Amino acid sequence: MIRSLWSFWGLVAALSTFGAVFAVGAERQRAALLAATAPIQEGETLTFSQAIDGDTVLLATEGGERVTVRLVGIKAFDRDGKDAVSGFGQSSMDALARALTNNPIRAELFDPPLDSRGRTLATLYVNDADVGLGLVREGLVLVYTAHPFPAVGAYLEEQAHAQQARRGVWGNAEAAERAFALAREWRARRK
Repeated sequence: MIRSLWSFWGLVAALSTFGAVFAVGAERQRAALLAATAPIQEGETLTFSQAIDGDTVLLATEGGERVTVRLVGIKAFDRDGKDAVSGFGQSSMDALARALTNNPIRAELFDPPLDSRGRTLATLYVNDADVGLGLVREGLVLVYTAHPFPAVGAYLEEQAHAQQARRGVWGNAEAAERAFALAREWRARRK
């Protein structure tokens, strides 16, 4: 019995160590992706490399340099959570990847061009369609109103349509309540 108890605790310790090592490695990889900061030239055609989350992507310039882009005007739920809302974070990330994969991408740079994490701030277009606005239309992301941006009116209008149709996060009571709470927080931050 003592031997099986030692075996059990040895297994628990090994799994805990493996989990910690994996988490540290994943966080280092995420930090390295976020640090990719090649400059983007206006009018340059970009290619999709990877979705980091539902509102941040890794793109490649025409010269092959990597750049991390944070889409202006949207906020996706985190996908790493353990609650029902985190599924919407994964859905937005998947939809973002589908919209950009194998398509030429054009970026309209924001002013200032970088956020506090060094990510390029931009609106991304595929075939002249605003990718972020498409995600708002599907109800997969929220309109991020903490910082003003030129298309905020169109984004809020599409979000209202998604709410009325109960698409995406707006069809889930817990996600919708969290979205309304975030909107209140962002309004308070602007004042």
